[in-house]
Amino acid sequence: MKATDILNDEHQLIQRVLDALERGAARLRAGEKISAAFFLDAADFIRGFADGAHHRKEEGVLFEALLQHGFSRDGGPVAVMLAEHEQAREYTQDLSEAAERLRAGDASAADGVVDSALAYVRLLREHIMKEGHILFRMAEIAIPPTEHPDLDAGFERIEREEIGPAVHARYRALADRLSREVE
Repeated sequence: MKATDILNDEHQLIQRVLDALERGAARLRAGEKISAAFFLDAADFIRGFADGAHHRKEEGVLFEALLQHGFSRDGGPVAVMLAEHEQAREYTQDLSEAAERLRAGDASAADGVVDSALAYVRLLREHIMKEGHILFRMAEIAIPPTEHPDLDAGFERIEREEIGPAVHARYRALADRLSREVE
């Protein structure tokens, strides 16, 4: 199924940022000087790419197709994924708020930055594993091959109408920069 291949490819980019975020948080916890801008940029990646592009395709296309084939929004794997997307948004908001306080000179905000960053990393790594090893395989079984082109078309529509062509290049470059900053 091409749609799940696209999502798995996007997971790889998200994983790069998770690795960078984890390294940055560990260095900040160890007392090293990591700028608040690093964490604000990571939150920008999360909002703009992980949530704004990737989760939009999952929620708007793949999960909807699964619901049409007997999955429930209120229980089971789709409900779990949706709940984890919401939890990820909360951690991202917490990270942004703590990083803003850190940027404003509140050194005590460093603990909040670290805690929020690491909570997000843990959640997303588990989430990506569940999607890649369980949910996407379930989708490939539950959604008939005759409907796979509809998923591809849905992804293309979201890319064209809601995300835009420059988004992937922008966030790939941001992921590269974040990785370099903490190497």
